[in-house]
Amino acid sequence: MARLILLNKPYDVMCQFTGDGTRATLADLVPVPGVYPAGRLDRDSEGLVVLTDDGRLQARISDPRHKLPKTYLAQVEGTVTDAALAALREGVTLNDGPTLPARARAMEAPDWLWPRTPPVRFRKTVPDGWLEVTITEGRNRQVRRMCAAVGLPCLRLIRWAVGDWTLEGLAPGAWREAPAPEPLPPRRPIVPGTRSPWHKPGPKRKP
Repeated sequence: MARLILLNKPYDVMCQFTGDGTRATLADLVPVPGVYPAGRLDRDSEGLVVLTDDGRLQARISDPRHKLPKTYLAQVEGTVTDAALAALREGVTLNDGPTLPARARAMEAPDWLWPRTPPVRFRKTVPDGWLEVTITEGRNRQVRRMCAAVGLPCLRLIRWAVGDWTLEGLAPGAWREAPAPEPLPPRRPIVPGTRSPWHKPGPKRKP
């Protein structure tokens, strides 16, 4: 049976098991051999990382073709306006093309949220606010870039949910096991450095 782990990744931890010794990695938090992250979370972002030892499940979670929703809580610089929310919901144009429509709403600062180390730097003359944003894509730093595109630079970003899995009950650096969804296609182990088992090569270029 596939193994599945939910981790609350702290700020400044690399979302990988190997490193050069200068920064913390997943190996410092999850002493479980044979599991790998299903998708990435930037070093300067916090929150939910799903890990598994099964290539089928890793692909189902991380491959954008499956459109698994991922929900983020973003602390942003500036006032969250209806116009900014409408733009996120319609999709914004980034330097790598337009995004799919997102679910977005303004929210109060979460009263359960842990303090970040180091603390977020604020400008005293500029207000800040909070957004909940749900996307089904997985571009590099996408939520941060989407917020910036609507005039709301991101100060802090926490991934709250991946599909039905959430951070609920997990302190920073803590992890727990969760049941893997079924059914899955035939099992494929994860081999580091190889492509997803769902990868299909594109058409060959003409000479």
